[in-house]
Amino acid sequence: MRARVMGGVQPRQVLELTEPECWDLVGSVSLGRVVFSMHAMPAIRPVNHLVDDKTIIIRSHLGAAIVGHAARDEAVVCYEADQLDADRHTGWSVIMTGLARLVQEPARSRYERLLEPWVDRHMDYVISIKPRIVTGIRLVGWCR
Repeated sequence: MRARVMGGVQPRQVLELTEPECWDLVGSVSLGRVVFSMHAMPAIRPVNHLVDDKTIIIRSHLGAAIVGHAARDEAVVCYEADQLDADRHTGWSVIMTGLARLVQEPARSRYERLLEPWVDRHMDYVISIKPRIVTGIRLVGWCR
């Protein structure tokens, strides 16, 4: 039986990633998306990040909705990072679900030095995301 071709590209095989592979891949890129609840609805914001000891670190500003959520005890969030090739339909995607909270001194100053925001805006807050669930997939061409 022949594989059905969609848009000139054959469907891709989906491989599950191990947790160490997920951490390596997220650490290899600097941009991702944080997903949180705002007014009981999902909200998504692109952010740059760094990885430190199995923790995702992001920066944000006072007006950002996620700051209010992280300022409470801990907020459940998802963090997603990927690297996808739209032409070849290959790449990877990692989703990490866990708890976000505001980082306090002295770690806050250290992270502020290490993580420069991509946007031209003062970022007042550092937020840590400690994942409890780590999943990922890799899209690869069919091997025959």
